[in-house]
Formats: sequence, structure tokens, C-alpha cells
Amino acid sequence: MRCIIARFPFELTKGGVLESMKGIKPEPVTGESVIIGRRHYPVKQVGQVITRQDRRDFSTAEVLRAMTQLGFTCRALPKAAPLGIPGPLQHASAVLGTSVMV
Repeated sequence: MRCIIARFPFELTKGGVLESMKGIKPEPVTGESVIIGRRHYPVKQVGQVITRQDRRDFSTAEVLRAMTQLGFTCRALPKAAPLGIPGPLQHASAVLGTSVMV
């Protein structure tokens, strides 16, 4: 499949991406990720490996679009629960009249 990443054309295949990422240790995921094999890779790491470009040269959207079109599963980082909403422990503590530091 032909795709444009950082204004450069690339011919990518699913097998080619799998081969490129073989033996690459995934970095900790702090944002969007791509599942390649059974591993979760940060999008910028995948983009850097398959394009051999600096991570600042391309956006995550460009790589996500290409990986989705190739059939890889892409995930967004789950949003944290909003602050200020008491959880079950805080609710029970309030009912009992004691404060809990979590």
C-alpha cells in the first residue's frame, strides 16, 4: 500500500511492518499505540522504525492512518477518571465520618 508520511511516499505491507518490528522492544506506551503481533508499540516508535525518520518529522495521525489501512489494531490511551467524583472507598469513608487519604 502506498502512503504518505512526513511528505514522503512509502510502499508499506503488513508483512513488511511485521518484519521491521521483529526484535524491537516496545517502549512504554504513553499515548496512542499500535498492536503488532501481541505487543503494544507507541505510534511514534513504529513510525520511526518503518520510515527511518526522526519522530519530530511526522505526526501520530499519519502513522495511525497507515497502520489502520494495513489492518493493524490501533488504540488510544484510556482517559483517567475525572477528579472530584468520589469512589466507593471515599463514599464509605464519608458515610462513616472518617477521612481516607488515597
